[in-house]
Amino acid sequence: MKRREFIKLSSLLGAGATVSPAFLLGGCVAQPLPGTGRVSSTPTICDMCFWKCAGNVYKEDDQLWKITGNAEDLHSGGRLCTRGTGGPGAYLDPDRLKKPLMRVTVDGRQTFREVSWDEALDFISDKMRLIAQEHGPEKLVMLNHGAGSSHFRHLMRAYGSDSHAEPAFAQCRGPRDVGFVLTFGESASSPERTDMANSRCIVLIGSHIGENLHNGQVQTLSEAIDNDVTLITVDPRFSVPASKSKHWLPIKPGTDMALLLAWMNVLIEEDLYDKDYVERYTVGFEQLAEHVRAYTPEWVYLETGIKPDMIRETAREMAKAAPATVIHPGRHATWYGDDTQRSRAVAMLNALLGSWNRKGGFYIPEKAKLPSYPLPEYPKPKYTTADAYPGKWPFAPQGVTNGVIDASIGEDAFFKGWLVYGTNLPQTIPAVEDKLKAAADSLELVVVVETMPSEMTGYADVILPECTYLERYDELRNSGERRPSLALRMPAFEPQYESKPGWWIAKQLGHRLGLDEYFPWEDFSEKLDWQLRQVGSSLEEMQEIGVKNFPRKTPLYFREGERVRFRTPSRKIELYSKQLAAKGFDPMPVYTPPDPVPKGYYRLNYGRMPAHTFGKTTNNPLLFELSPENQLWVNPLVAREWDLKSGDYVRVGGTNGVVSNEIRVRVTERIGPDSVFMAHGFGHKSRRLKLTAGVGADDGELMANIKVDPIMGGTGMRANFVTFVKERPAGAES
Repeated sequence: MKRREFIKLSSLLGAGATVSPAFLLGGCVAQPLPGTGRVSSTPTICDMCFWKCAGNVYKEDDQLWKITGNAEDLHSGGRLCTRGTGGPGAYLDPDRLKKPLMRVTVDGRQTFREVSWDEALDFISDKMRLIAQEHGPEKLVMLNHGAGSSHFRHLMRAYGSDSHAEPAFAQCRGPRDVGFVLTFGESASSPERTDMANSRCIVLIGSHIGENLHNGQVQTLSEAIDNDVTLITVDPRFSVPASKSKHWLPIKPGTDMALLLAWMNVLIEEDLYDKDYVERYTVGFEQLAEHVRAYTPEWVYLETGIKPDMIRETAREMAKAAPATVIHPGRHATWYGDDTQRSRAVAMLNALLGSWNRKGGFYIPEKAKLPSYPLPEYPKPKYTTADAYPGKWPFAPQGVTNGVIDASIGEDAFFKGWLVYGTNLPQTIPAVEDKLKAAADSLELVVVVETMPSEMTGYADVILPECTYLERYDELRNSGERRPSLALRMPAFEPQYESKPGWWIAKQLGHRLGLDEYFPWEDFSEKLDWQLRQVGSSLEEMQEIGVKNFPRKTPLYFREGERVRFRTPSRKIELYSKQLAAKGFDPMPVYTPPDPVPKGYYRLNYGRMPAHTFGKTTNNPLLFELSPENQLWVNPLVAREWDLKSGDYVRVGGTNGVVSNEIRVRVTERIGPDSVFMAHGFGHKSRRLKLTAGVGADDGELMANIKVDPIMGGTGMRANFVTFVKERPAGAES
């Protein structure tokens, strides 16, 4: 028998029948409020995505009513998006995890049983102590996503391990951040430091603002559109922002680098770049000018399908509006394996336009100066996460999740245990199921902390049910923005069932591990109050107002002509990167043609939808009602060839032999005949997710060709192809 088998939670908890969202929500939301009860509000920070908008939770007679934006929150403009207002569904979802669960073997079969918190925490702490004694604490690694992970990062560092990886780095924004750091010495930030409200020209290249619903950015883009900004969208699909654009460039997938280099060619050849800015702040311009000379619009047209006149016209539009021009850095940047270099090209184009840290381009973010709570120093780890894959990805500033997974397989694996917080690895990492099974069979401990069942919980030794964001304190929000501010998340309700807040779970484990000095507070609110009092506020004040804005103390933009020292080795913007050259990489971006589409296949394009955050929200009863499934966009020519109509259900198969669940067809001219498109986050296999289990297709499991970025380890996922499968495969579920 395997050491650890995948367990469907339904085997313990029952699959149940699909029921309506109204039934699941019960009376407090489904029925109208009488308007005669006592109304109260509690401040919160939304956790429906990771934008962290501040809001207010309204209750009537202690029953959940609604969640609205905090009017004082500059980060969200005082408003919440669709997902934010769907927060009550997360709290009321009957499928949420309710009690600690532990893996046991009954009659030769592995299953989960409900246990007490003491039993679960004693088991975990005993295993952690054993791993530290036999292998070293660094051999326990944390895989995490979300604000609540800070409690467990603190626990891990106190324990002696700084081993951690966040899938959002290698599977999403990592190449962008590394590319900008290599060029400017600092990242594009989160939220992105774009000054779009003051822009006169905005270029979106593979960035689907309005579909990927980051609340603040959607609002500022809308404001810019109202102000008659010149919007240029580069996308093989006629996306929502494409429909709002002056210019839509339906580029051939995989050729974005060529277009970026051609734009730089036009700016330099036509003398349209910001000469003073480039001379004052950059190094390597001469090498860049020579490098892009070959990337003429005529040559690039053959690669991209974008006509030379359009390439020149859009470059001139950018130059005309500069420095109030933003080439948006995007967020999900893991495409074709050259993603750091493509992000470098985006950064370099912004530098030629003189838009970095200038009005209408990018602003300089500023945080509130919030002191850390006084605690003992952490023990110094003997190993780092990078020691698990020596020599790989030299510019990765943090752990690479796919590297961690590989380093967890086999008897001689580097890592011996996982603490997984808030991330569903089977739907986050492409085509990872076999590796997860191998890792699960090798590891000595797998702990999953979650609010909801997921595919990842099936690999756990212990599942710890965290309460939802409406039932807990977390760290203060202190993100760098146009104006410093702090925001508070506090419990609006006591935790339901036997779920617990993350800070409590971490403290209890710390106590069992003899780490009480790192957890001196009886309640996490004590720590927050101490921090707030250092900046002239208090927990009491924040419980009333939710958001506190502070005056800005530094300039929002560069002062014209001022001397600036960048955080690069040269202290300037590096168009030519000696750092990359020293490690054997191209010092400037080079275009590589994409893999050709195999005969009978179509390029798999994927993205987001406004109502959902990946697979995190698809079982939310309120949001499920709005968007219950994803769809497969198919060009009419392709539909005719395969005899498909809108509303039909079809299966698609990847080059890896995997066949998807059925997915509804949408025939549309908004996508070309060489590609299909589906929203990410569907196709759940966990039967405990009663609404969304088996609904729609999972794009990740169809990915066989992963292009790993050699600079920082990002998993390029857009070089994959699918075809239509008309016959149901043997053993497939309908």
